[in-house]
Amino acid sequence: MRTDPTDNGGLFVGRRPGTRPVRYRDIPEEATRRRRRIDNGVAHAILALMVVIAATFWGPIPTAWLWIGSQIQYHTDSVMGAITIAFVGMLLTIMGGLAFVKRLDGFWILARRAAGHDQRTGIIGPVFGVAAVIGVTLFTIWLLFIGGLGPSFAPAG
Repeated sequence: MRTDPTDNGGLFVGRRPGTRPVRYRDIPEEATRRRRRIDNGVAHAILALMVVIAATFWGPIPTAWLWIGSQIQYHTDSVMGAITIAFVGMLLTIMGGLAFVKRLDGFWILARRAAGHDQRTGIIGPVFGVAAVIGVTLFTIWLLFIGGLGPSFAPAG
């Protein structure tokens, strides 16, 4: 007796319409070693792009929108308008970046599978973990040595 709810999505007693198993006429061709190496390189490039995009959430995107907000405040003399535009722009840019990284995660899975790896899940969680470590490290370096907590060189007098 089949009682596993993942067999049919957990909603129906039988198989859901349109979910019949895929049957190949012939066994798919095995990729050559060269092709698998190329696919593995593509997967690495996608992964690096995902890390770079996720790392921009920690500094460049907020900094750019704060600069845009400061320019709006300078030209319109409206602090509330500048803050609103900067916040909404930052939020929309980050949400768009998240959607793009999620799509790249799907392409990464496909590239890994094409390279011969049994890849069933994405890597978006570890990517954001690495981006968080990069972001916190760079912010700490900036804060301690460049931005604010370092020694000040004010002239004595």
